[in-house]
Amino acid sequence: METIQLTDSATGAEAAILAGFGFNCYRFRVWFDNRPVDVLWSEPEFETGQKRASGSGIPLLFPYAGRLRGRTLTWDGHTWPLEGDDHRGNAIHGYVLNRPWRVIEQSAHRAVGQFQASLDDPALLQAWPADFRITATYELAGSSLSSTFLIENPDQRPLPFGFGTHPYFSVPLGGSRADACLVELPARQRWELVDMLATGRRLPVESREAYRAGLPFEQMNFDDAFTDLQFDGPWCRSRIVDRHSGRRLVIEFDRAFRECVVYNPPHRQAVCIEPLTWCPNAFELQQQGLDAGLKILSPGESLQCQVTMRVE
Repeated sequence: METIQLTDSATGAEAAILAGFGFNCYRFRVWFDNRPVDVLWSEPEFETGQKRASGSGIPLLFPYAGRLRGRTLTWDGHTWPLEGDDHRGNAIHGYVLNRPWRVIEQSAHRAVGQFQASLDDPALLQAWPADFRITATYELAGSSLSSTFLIENPDQRPLPFGFGTHPYFSVPLGGSRADACLVELPARQRWELVDMLATGRRLPVESREAYRAGLPFEQMNFDDAFTDLQFDGPWCRSRIVDRHSGRRLVIEFDRAFRECVVYNPPHRQAVCIEPLTWCPNAFELQQQGLDAGLKILSPGESLQCQVTMRVE
């Protein structure tokens, strides 16, 4: 497993990316008062590549993010086999989170990785309606880690897709008690889920004010897809506030992301705040005439999106 190490010499901040396992950024560590603060949670020995690809760091979910009903996709008169198993009979999380990526640029504070189906796993051309290329860039500067994702259609056929990131944010954030943390969520609605699949019905969140002010982490038990997000100009912002350490993690993502999944892993050492370009199960919802965010790139078209996290 090739590990890329990023460092910021001025602050001592560091990040680590596992290029051979989905280009997963599994470590982001900053320093305050001569003490390390781990922003991302990863399972011990994740860097061996033997752990669950979707369970640590920042898995990248593409060309489908979250669940799709069943284990096949019917699109444009053809049926395509899908990967991933949510233990409910559904495909989940796409093809690129557990495969080797090519490193196309690397410096002390910046790394760029790329995966293209026809180049890196040609068998995937029989598993999705079109060839696809995704390029991920991570850049470390002080207590901030920025990421840019470029999705391109190199095929002569239309490329349908949904993209998302699945970061595991550590709690607490430099403090000693997870129950001192608040999680601010800028969402006004949630998708109704039945058997963990969106039905197409949108429901209001229990209290917009409480979501914006910050939900106590110890009371959160989510595996939910949120929508009707609140943006401030080009950015949607979520925060994790550790009232014990006084530290705050700010997560920003741009308008390419219109949904957000929030998930509390059973180990309760992290919370996942996952920006997605679509609602999980989007193909089925679109076939019902609902706008679930399914994107279709024509040959030669591309989409770029950004996510930034910083500790204050």
